[in-house]
Amino acid sequence: MAQPITVPITVRGYETDSQGHLNMSVYLQYAEHARWALLEAAGISQVAMLEAGIGPVNLETTIKYLRELRAGDEVEVSCAFVWGERKSFRVEQRVVKRDGTVAAELSSVAGILDLTERRMVADPRASLRALATQPQVLDL
Repeated sequence: MAQPITVPITVRGYETDSQGHLNMSVYLQYAEHARWALLEAAGISQVAMLEAGIGPVNLETTIKYLRELRAGDEVEVSCAFVWGERKSFRVEQRVVKRDGTVAAELSSVAGILDLTERRMVADPRASLRALATQPQVLDL
């Protein structure tokens, strides 16, 4: 597995719930932001994927909330793809506070969708490798 990339994010007040904690849906937005940052680091843009007739799909996500986040907290959101032998692969992510405290761990099952056939491509690594200018970022 290649080294995960990390994206810095500061928790904004409007992202918190009535208890002052980061709203659970925002963890998913942070994770999505980091996933696209990983693809961009590999040289794959959303536009390039659409032009190639493919797009990423999230099939399942599990979030472990370990420590609360509040407005003003600075975090790093990591992202790494873990390849298997099937149409799907894992996306492993962590949300880590500036002091090193892990606030959340996210694990997803993802794939690459053929936008014409509306089916997952048989070899997601090959589909991404064909578009990547820096394939090593994705461990391809």
